[in-house]
Amino acid sequence: MPLIEAEKWLDHLGSCSPCYGDFSRFRKTYELRRKRTLLAIAASILIAAGIGGWVLLQKHNEGLVAQTAVLDLRNRSLPRGTEPNPVEPPLVVSRAAAHWNIFLPYGSNDGPYDIRLLAGSGELLVSTKADAKLADGVAVIQISVDLSSRSPGQCVLRLTRNGAQESSYVVELR
Repeated sequence: MPLIEAEKWLDHLGSCSPCYGDFSRFRKTYELRRKRTLLAIAASILIAAGIGGWVLLQKHNEGLVAQTAVLDLRNRSLPRGTEPNPVEPPLVVSRAAAHWNIFLPYGSNDGPYDIRLLAGSGELLVSTKADAKLADGVAVIQISVDLSSRSPGQCVLRLTRNGAQESSYVVELR
Protein backbone atom coordinates (compact mmCIF):
# COMPACT_ATOMS: atom_id res chain seq x y z
CA MET A 1 0.00 0.00 0.00
CA PRO A 2 1.35 3.46 -0.79
CA LEU A 3 2.53 5.60 2.13
CA ILE A 4 -0.25 8.16 1.55
CA GLU A 5 -2.91 5.47 2.14
CA ALA A 6 -1.02 4.07 5.15
CA GLU A 7 -0.67 7.49 6.79
CA LYS A 8 -3.91 7.12 8.74
CA TRP A 9 -2.66 3.79 10.22
CA LEU A 10 0.87 4.90 11.14
CA ASP A 11 -0.07 6.36 14.54
CA HIS A 12 -1.92 3.18 15.53
CA LEU A 13 0.88 0.96 14.17
CA GLY A 14 3.46 2.81 16.26
CA SER A 15 1.44 2.39 19.47
CA CYS A 16 -0.16 -1.09 19.12
CA SER A 17 2.34 -3.88 19.67
CA PRO A 18 0.22 -6.75 18.21
CA CYS A 19 -0.48 -4.72 15.04
CA TYR A 20 3.21 -3.82 14.69
CA GLY A 21 4.08 -7.53 15.09
CA ASP A 22 1.61 -8.40 12.30
CA PHE A 23 3.07 -5.62 10.15
CA SER A 24 6.62 -6.93 10.73
CA ARG A 25 5.59 -10.48 9.75
CA PHE A 26 3.86 -9.20 6.60
CA ARG A 27 6.94 -7.16 5.67
CA LYS A 28 9.31 -10.14 6.21
CA THR A 29 7.03 -12.42 4.17
CA TYR A 30 6.92 -9.85 1.37
CA GLU A 31 10.71 -9.42 1.39
CA LEU A 32 11.24 -13.20 1.42
CA ARG A 33 8.84 -13.63 -1.52
CA ARG A 34 10.63 -10.84 -3.41
CA LYS A 35 14.07 -12.41 -2.78
CA ARG A 36 12.82 -15.80 -3.98
CA THR A 37 11.41 -14.24 -7.14
CA LEU A 38 14.70 -12.46 -7.86
CA LEU A 39 16.68 -15.67 -7.20
CA ALA A 40 14.38 -17.62 -9.54
CA ILE A 41 14.88 -15.02 -12.28
CA ALA A 42 18.66 -15.05 -11.77
CA ALA A 43 18.73 -18.87 -11.83
CA SER A 44 16.66 -18.91 -15.03
CA ILE A 45 19.06 -16.48 -16.68
CA LEU A 46 22.08 -18.58 -15.61
CA ILE A 47 20.49 -21.80 -16.88
CA ALA A 48 19.61 -20.18 -20.22
CA ALA A 49 23.14 -18.78 -20.55
CA GLY A 50 24.63 -22.18 -19.67
CA ILE A 51 22.52 -24.00 -22.26
CA GLY A 52 23.34 -21.37 -24.89
CA GLY A 53 27.06 -21.65 -24.12
CA TRP A 54 26.92 -25.44 -24.29
CA VAL A 55 25.19 -25.34 -27.70
CA LEU A 56 27.79 -22.90 -29.07
CA LEU A 57 30.63 -25.04 -27.70
CA GLN A 58 29.15 -28.17 -29.32
CA LYS A 59 28.90 -26.41 -32.68
CA HIS A 60 32.46 -25.16 -32.35
CA ASN A 61 33.81 -28.60 -31.39
CA GLU A 62 31.86 -30.23 -34.22
CA GLY A 63 33.71 -27.99 -36.66
CA LEU A 64 37.07 -28.85 -35.09
CA VAL A 65 36.46 -32.59 -35.21
CA ALA A 66 35.44 -32.46 -38.84
CA GLN A 67 38.61 -30.64 -39.91
CA THR A 68 40.97 -33.62 -39.59
CA ALA A 69 40.23 -37.09 -40.95
CA VAL A 70 42.16 -40.26 -40.18
CA LEU A 71 42.29 -42.89 -42.91
CA ASP A 72 43.55 -46.00 -41.13
CA LEU A 73 44.86 -48.53 -43.65
CA ARG A 74 47.03 -50.42 -41.15
CA ASN A 75 44.85 -53.53 -40.99
CA ARG A 76 43.98 -53.53 -44.68
CA SER A 77 45.64 -55.77 -47.17
CA LEU A 78 48.16 -54.28 -49.54
CA PRO A 79 46.36 -54.36 -52.90
CA ARG A 80 48.54 -54.06 -55.96
CA GLY A 81 47.27 -52.40 -59.08
CA THR A 82 44.48 -50.03 -59.89
CA GLU A 83 41.54 -52.05 -58.53
CA PRO A 84 40.64 -51.77 -54.83
CA ASN A 85 39.86 -54.89 -52.80
CA PRO A 86 36.06 -55.32 -53.15
CA VAL A 87 35.76 -57.23 -49.85
CA GLU A 88 36.93 -54.40 -47.60
CA PRO A 89 34.42 -51.74 -46.53
CA PRO A 90 35.04 -48.20 -47.79
CA LEU A 91 36.86 -45.64 -45.66
CA VAL A 92 34.38 -42.99 -44.53
CA VAL A 93 35.55 -39.36 -44.62
CA SER A 94 33.74 -36.09 -44.03
CA ARG A 95 33.85 -33.65 -46.95
CA ALA A 96 34.57 -30.92 -44.37
CA ALA A 97 37.88 -32.55 -43.41
CA ALA A 98 40.62 -30.25 -44.65
CA HIS A 99 43.51 -32.41 -43.39
CA TRP A 100 43.96 -36.13 -43.90
CA ASN A 101 46.27 -38.35 -41.87
CA ILE A 102 46.72 -41.57 -43.85
CA PHE A 103 48.12 -44.48 -41.82
CA LEU A 104 49.57 -46.83 -44.43
CA PRO A 105 49.29 -50.64 -44.17
CA TYR A 106 51.83 -52.44 -42.03
CA GLY A 107 54.99 -53.09 -44.00
CA SER A 108 54.69 -49.90 -46.07
CA ASN A 109 57.86 -47.92 -46.57
CA ASP A 110 58.48 -44.28 -45.78
CA GLY A 111 59.41 -41.87 -48.54
CA PRO A 112 57.66 -40.06 -51.40
CA TYR A 113 54.15 -41.03 -52.50
CA ASP A 114 51.83 -39.81 -55.23
CA ILE A 115 48.28 -39.46 -53.88
CA ARG A 116 45.28 -39.28 -56.17
CA LEU A 117 41.58 -39.29 -55.32
CA LEU A 118 39.29 -40.15 -58.22
CA ALA A 119 35.51 -39.75 -58.32
CA GLY A 120 33.38 -42.70 -59.42
CA SER A 121 33.22 -41.13 -62.89
CA GLY A 122 37.03 -41.12 -63.08
CA GLU A 123 37.29 -37.37 -62.50
CA LEU A 124 40.46 -36.41 -60.65
CA LEU A 125 39.53 -34.73 -57.35
CA VAL A 126 42.91 -34.59 -55.62
CA SER A 127 46.42 -35.04 -56.95
CA THR A 128 49.38 -34.35 -54.70
CA LYS A 129 52.75 -35.66 -53.60
CA ALA A 130 53.72 -36.20 -49.98
CA ASP A 131 56.34 -37.97 -47.94
CA ALA A 132 55.36 -40.81 -45.65
CA LYS A 133 57.15 -40.64 -42.33
CA LEU A 134 57.60 -43.50 -39.91
CA ALA A 135 55.94 -43.01 -36.52
CA ASP A 136 56.02 -45.94 -34.09
CA GLY A 137 56.76 -48.32 -36.97
CA VAL A 138 53.85 -47.10 -39.12
CA ALA A 139 54.21 -45.00 -42.25
CA VAL A 140 51.99 -41.91 -42.06
CA ILE A 141 51.15 -39.44 -44.83
CA GLN A 142 49.67 -36.04 -44.00
CA ILE A 143 47.95 -34.04 -46.75
CA SER A 144 45.63 -31.06 -47.04
CA VAL A 145 42.54 -31.33 -49.24
CA ASP A 146 39.46 -29.25 -50.03
CA LEU A 147 36.46 -31.42 -50.81
CA SER A 148 33.84 -29.24 -49.12
CA SER A 149 32.13 -28.39 -52.42
CA ARG A 150 32.04 -32.01 -53.65
CA SER A 151 28.86 -34.04 -53.48
CA PRO A 152 28.78 -37.17 -51.30
CA GLY A 153 29.66 -40.46 -52.91
CA GLN A 154 32.30 -43.13 -53.38
CA CYS A 155 35.78 -42.37 -54.67
CA VAL A 156 38.99 -44.29 -55.16
CA LEU A 157 42.17 -43.34 -53.29
CA ARG A 158 45.30 -44.33 -55.19
CA LEU A 159 48.69 -44.31 -53.51
CA THR A 160 51.76 -44.78 -55.69
CA ARG A 161 55.31 -45.20 -54.39
CA ASN A 162 58.30 -44.78 -56.69
CA GLY A 163 56.01 -44.68 -59.72
CA ALA A 164 55.54 -48.44 -59.56
CA GLN A 165 53.83 -49.77 -56.44
CA GLU A 166 50.20 -48.65 -56.61
CA SER A 167 47.52 -49.36 -54.00
CA SER A 168 43.83 -48.49 -54.33
CA TYR A 169 41.19 -48.04 -51.62
CA VAL A 170 37.51 -47.12 -51.76
CA VAL A 171 36.67 -43.89 -49.89
CA GLU A 172 33.14 -42.72 -49.19
CA LEU A 173 32.76 -38.95 -48.91
CA ARG A 174 29.94 -37.85 -46.59
